[in-house]
Amino acid sequence: MALYESGEMYLETIYILSQRSSAVRSIDVGEYMGFSKPSVSRAVGLLKKDGLIVTDENGYIRLTEEGNKIAQSIYERHTVLTGLFVGLGVDEKTAAADACRIEHCISDKTFNAIKDHMKKYKT
Repeated sequence: MALYESGEMYLETIYILSQRSSAVRSIDVGEYMGFSKPSVSRAVGLLKKDGLIVTDENGYIRLTEEGNKIAQSIYERHTVLTGLFVGLGVDEKTAAADACRIEHCISDKTFNAIKDHMKKYKT
């Protein structure tokens, strides 16, 4: 299964929303991301097909174990990279936007090196 940037963004959004509320619906995902109902519906269908989310009879979305693992990884990349950029003097909004773009293409090797570096210099 090849998960592309858009799929990762949906998983990350579902993860973030599920941290705020136990009930996540497609409409919540659409509002958070600024996407239309048809776009969210298509993405939800693909993520369900790939076994990354499940929906119940009321339409509530829940990450599967694999979906949660991927979502947490993407979210960690986002928060670590945002922190790095803010630490370098970039404003929060720009840092978050840049981290959002980079989090999907950075290699595990480079990301782990960044985390290790940040741990060394964190006070």
